[in-house]
Amino acid sequence: MTTATSAPPVVAWHGSTDPTAPLVVLLHGRGSDEHEILGLAGHLPDGPSYAAVRAPIAEGGGYAWFANRGIGRPVAESLRRGMDWFRGWLDGVAPAGRPVVLVGFSGGAAFAGGLVLDDPARLAGAALLYGTMPFDAGLPTEPGRLAHLPVFVAQGDGDHVIPRELLDRTWSYLLSESGAPTVAHRHPGGHQLTAATVHHLGDWIAHRLVHLAEAGAVPAGPQPPTSWPTLPGGELPVRTGPRPVVSWTIPQQQESQNAPAHLQERLLDEVRRLPGVDVGPSHISVPGARAFTLAGGSADGSAFLVPEVGEFAHLHPSYDGSLHLALPAGPAADVAAKGWGRPHMWAGTRLSPGFVMVHGPRDEEELAVVLAVVEASHAHAHASGQSSVAETSSG
Repeated sequence: MTTATSAPPVVAWHGSTDPTAPLVVLLHGRGSDEHEILGLAGHLPDGPSYAAVRAPIAEGGGYAWFANRGIGRPVAESLRRGMDWFRGWLDGVAPAGRPVVLVGFSGGAAFAGGLVLDDPARLAGAALLYGTMPFDAGLPTEPGRLAHLPVFVAQGDGDHVIPRELLDRTWSYLLSESGAPTVAHRHPGGHQLTAATVHHLGDWIAHRLVHLAEAGAVPAGPQPPTSWPTLPGGELPVRTGPRPVVSWTIPQQQESQNAPAHLQERLLDEVRRLPGVDVGPSHISVPGARAFTLAGGSADGSAFLVPEVGEFAHLHPSYDGSLHLALPAGPAADVAAKGWGRPHMWAGTRLSPGFVMVHGPRDEEELAVVLAVVEASHAHAHASGQSSVAETSSG
């Protein structure tokens, strides 16, 4: 198998011709071509430019070199050459400042996954449809690698094209260790796009592009070291043991390693004592969730879960015991990378990038750490509220 990375790109286009419009790149799989996958664009949101790029390899006309097999050294080298070829084209059509979202199907999903792992900061989002991340290809996959990069992943439970262990590994990594806010969709079918998948994909793209237009982008990928004034030594430790099971559907809930009830109540009592905090029913969460609010609210949606009522955090019911809270982007990524929580799946699309779940404490030591994280959220909300008051007064 040889790559054709010296060949000029063959690109099929659809949608906006504005060179500054968001660019959605469609990457096809084995046995397909750029014209076939471009048909997907007609079912996706209006506004962006859609580009379907012919795969830079000879075999099968698709990004198929690791779609359903292990990664060996020659395959990894082909992947690197293909990614470098693609980046050369992408940098020409989408200079810095133009948002780029990748949508890859099957082998195209694996190729998109390689681009995502290689340079997450280059992208505004990625959708991996019925494919695997290119694990064992020499690309970094450390915890937090995809922080603040919204991802959409779709799989079929009856998929017999991609090995199940690779699909499961991809699913697990994206929804936990990667740190990516990941919207996930799966169905009982096999290795094919369904109408429901396309609908959910289009909805995800639309929300991501609206969020970018209104709030701008938070740089994706590994974040600089974060200082935690609320913790001794200013550093968040790594949470021990495996990560808990968390639901991948809305509402986002912790399903294992749940906090003992008495630790949940102690956490509630400690947060209640923070300056200006009131406790009451959550305005956004499930019945039984208790909200932590600051009087006055704020216009700054990035520091609150519900800005209008000042809800900056809430504690889920006792069967769950986790929290949702708002943090600045850096600390939110640190929480996910070190195993203390994970981003909400809508962070960066419908919600603030710092909207994060924090796992309930399992013991006294973890209670102190979780409380410190909530204190950081409280300080963030308080500073935001004070800033809003100052702006109102000066106006």
